[in-house]
Amino acid sequence: MKTYLALDVGGSSIKYALIQKDSTILEKSSVPTPMDTMDHFVETIGTIYDQYKDRIEGMAISMPGIINPEIGYAFTGGALRYIDKMNIVDILKERCPINITIGNDAKCAANAEIGYGNLQDIQDGAVVILGTGIGGCLIKDHKVHTGRHFSAGEFSFVKTNCLDGISWDYAWSTRNGIKGLLERVQESLGTNQEYTGIEIFDMANQGNEKVIEGISQFCKEVATQIFNVHIIFDCEKVAIGGGISAQPLLIELINKHFDNIFDHLGFDVYKPEIVPCHYRNDANLIGALYQHIQTFQ
Repeated sequence: MKTYLALDVGGSSIKYALIQKDSTILEKSSVPTPMDTMDHFVETIGTIYDQYKDRIEGMAISMPGIINPEIGYAFTGGALRYIDKMNIVDILKERCPINITIGNDAKCAANAEIGYGNLQDIQDGAVVILGTGIGGCLIKDHKVHTGRHFSAGEFSFVKTNCLDGISWDYAWSTRNGIKGLLERVQESLGTNQEYTGIEIFDMANQGNEKVIEGISQFCKEVATQIFNVHIIFDCEKVAIGGGISAQPLLIELINKHFDNIFDHLGFDVYKPEIVPCHYRNDANLIGALYQHIQTFQ
């Protein structure tokens, strides 16, 4: 079976894996992400490529930023400030002479679900990634919908307060990123103590009602924004990703509040299924692979 090199470029590390066409991961490792220069970035990728160049059919890359995956052009590179308005594929091919594709990280996560995960059976839907911000992706006709300017599904920037369209306090990323979860729990507990996501759900799973109340308020807001996405896009399914999506309580409470919205609509609207993403830590690697295979099939 054909094998490929997939890379997930993050703000702190580059994860990479040797993956078969069916998404089976054969080897996996990581190196620190260069934060200084493009030359350092290219050489880091090149060194990884050198390890596998005789075993692979191509190289598939997931990275932050606004990306045109059709030509490999990065308008921005997220935390990688040295990536700005450049064709990453052309630059990398000078060092790594092989078929290369790049894609936005959230959209790669969606591709993993379309190709191998919980969205294989749909035509239209969405992926919502709950992390530091809100990663997002719209799926149209069983393909990632990038939009004319390759920024469709940038849910982080959605405004949640019609009376204040300026303040970032009401951006969806502020309300429902991981910091927003902490704030809802702190409000419920009446404390300023810091907790990690793991600690929050540990307390909830041990029956702490105040913590559950805070999580529930957080999930109510997530459900409301998913409803808004659905009303605009008519989703068949919405998949929830990010580290906390592994918590059954989160999905349960989002669905509870989502159901409540529909129970009080007063008119008939199709209700999409809300499911967790099948892939979590390896989603970007597997989604980058799927995009690569679709590009060169």
